[in-house]
Amino acid sequence: MNEYAHLLHTREMDSVTFDRLMKEFGQDVWNYAFFLTRDYHFANDISQEVFLRVYRNFTSFRGESSIRTWLMKITRNLSLNYRRTAFFRRVRVQSEVDTAVRARSAEADFLDREVRDEIWRMILKLPAPFREVLVLDIRYDFSLKEIAELTGVTEGTVKSRLYRARQKVTAALMESAAEREEPR
Repeated sequence: MNEYAHLLHTREMDSVTFDRLMKEFGQDVWNYAFFLTRDYHFANDISQEVFLRVYRNFTSFRGESSIRTWLMKITRNLSLNYRRTAFFRRVRVQSEVDTAVRARSAEADFLDREVRDEIWRMILKLPAPFREVLVLDIRYDFSLKEIAELTGVTEGTVKSRLYRARQKVTAALMESAAEREEPR
């Protein structure tokens, strides 16, 4: 099994395991919450709530999925609950995306970052069902089966949503490129 299999047979979450969970999956949980809510502060709140729930209710982990999938499912449920609240309706879209540090010119890095940010802006504009499956595929490299399990839809629906999401992003990129090429 995996390194967290012992959770299935224990009654108490030990601080070492909890710390490892937070270090190993904390950034993934935060990123997923951010992509679902599109709000930095909500992502922080949700991430903290996810790990509080895991600490308090770790015995609800049945081992039917990986610990990562379980954490992402909790994150998804909490994020969807936040999105349903009236308070959430003041969403602020932020365009910062993690970038890798490379030994290249500042101009090349700037242009790469601009293209990447434009793609992420387009992804964030997608309707939630398309955005979610695309983020789970691109950012987290989940399998179709894992995405289906997380989202509660069939694998066929996941495939369809991924295909349509990619089409929408490609069309938006082509439209954006055409607009840039038009003479002024």
